[in-house]
Amino acid sequence: MNHRNGFNPLSRTTAHRRAMSRNMVTSLFRYERITTTKSKALEVRKSAEKLITRAKEDTVHNRREAAKFIQDEKILNKLFTEIGPRMKERNGGYTRVLKLGYRQGDAADVVILELVDYKLDTEKAEKAEKAETKPAKKAPAKAPAKAESAKAPKTASKSKEAVEKKPASKKASEKKEESKAE
Repeated sequence: MNHRNGFNPLSRTTAHRRAMSRNMVTSLFRYERITTTKSKALEVRKSAEKLITRAKEDTVHNRREAAKFIQDEKILNKLFTEIGPRMKERNGGYTRVLKLGYRQGDAADVVILELVDYKLDTEKAEKAEKAETKPAKKAPAKAPAKAESAKAPKTASKSKEAVEKKPASKKASEKKEESKAE
């Protein structure tokens, strides 16, 4: 029975358990989705939901209380500027636990702990593809600038070519020496 037992010690010392909990909560806020065992997820969920409740109201006191638990300033800022405002309308239940099955080695229950409003990476991939197409359009605009530099006096271009050729010859000689050594 589990009467009057406030938390699961996870067979760890107090210091190890606190450090693990802090690291897992920080990872949850960084990636908004982590894979772990069921017992760890249920323990991490408690502290994560308390921090999100604090982050709904951005005050100096709440930031300092959360900073006791989250050491990374970027993640702390993300918690108060992105995650907290997103959860403003919810009255709790900010995380969900999805069962994956059993781990191969030790048959532990493996779950996904994620924020309720987590979006899959497919949307991020679409944004990345759009971002990759934009720089391709800007590249031809830079080509005329190179053409203007080609119009510069030939003496300057010859000296640049000479400088560029020297390192190339060194590299070639180094490659020959490496092949001989082998």
